Amino acid sequence: MNREAKRKYMLVGIIILLVAALAAGTSSLWKDSAVESRKQGYVAVIRIDGPIYGGPDTDSLLSGSSGVTSEQIMKEFQAARKDPEAKAILVRINSPGGSTGATQEIAEEMDKIRSSGKPIIISMGDMCASAGYWLASKGNYIFASPATITGSIGVYMDYTNVEDLMGKLGVKNEKIKSGAHKDILSMYRPMTGEEKEMVQTMVDDIYNQFVQTVADGRKMDESKVRAIADGRILTGKQAQDLGLVDAMGNYYDALSYAASSGGIQSENIPVKSYGSGVSLRNILSGEAKTMAGIFADAFADSFKKSVADASVPAVK
Repeated sequence: MNREAKRKYMLVGIIILLVAALAAGTSSLWKDSAVESRKQGYVAVIRIDGPIYGGPDTDSLLSGSSGVTSEQIMKEFQAARKDPEAKAILVRINSPGGSTGATQEIAEEMDKIRSSGKPIIISMGDMCASAGYWLASKGNYIFASPATITGSIGVYMDYTNVEDLMGKLGVKNEKIKSGAHKDILSMYRPMTGEEKEMVQTMVDDIYNQFVQTVADGRKMDESKVRAIADGRILTGKQAQDLGLVDAMGNYYDALSYAASSGGIQSENIPVKSYGSGVSLRNILSGEAKTMAGIFADAFADSFKKSVADASVPAVK
């Protein structure tokens, strides 16, 4: 493909992206206007899809990362808490878990909402396990499907040791460190007994926090939670029998319950979301940043190829 053809395809791609961004932004604006015109309040819907991890919000439609970041979800919870028309919050969770620190950040925002008096209703999707359940336990009422995969109350830290493989390859890793334990999770050496005790203490501490969170959120005895907090996964029905879930129901059952909890009486329940797609400016800004990154990568690849193809003198 010649250079002129490449430019044409690139221009067409940029135009398509801009049109898509404009359509997404204006549709969200129309939706928000329609919601506000009802003047009776609405249910705020916040979605947690995929792994949970720490990091900034992203507005790009081209972003290839899966999961949600703590900053993204915290921003949505803050908006719902401060929105006087948001009478209840429905949290739809479809997540296998994620980072403990990021999860705790989100959980703090959920505590603030509950303290403000607004109810939080949880709707579990296909999976709501580990850190996903940590957040679910912060809700006032939890819905799940009978076959939802949930539970997995527990904590682990994994690491890989490739010392034997490195030895077979004749490769040796060496380092200069400031303290004996600075490379405690290095893949190039086994942990000492003392280091294993250190890491186990950390895992136990986070585990105890998890158990306490579930016990407080579900109003269960801590001993009862510990009896099932061994990392096992459960179906939604099993979780209900054990007191980890309140009722069987799908998204719309949870939405109806959330509306009722917020005092909204309507056959067509008004909802609102606070995702970055609401802002046309954010969408266009995010796409511009992504396109800039794509162009930079393409230029770098082209430069590296030209250098590799060039004839350079050999030093012997």
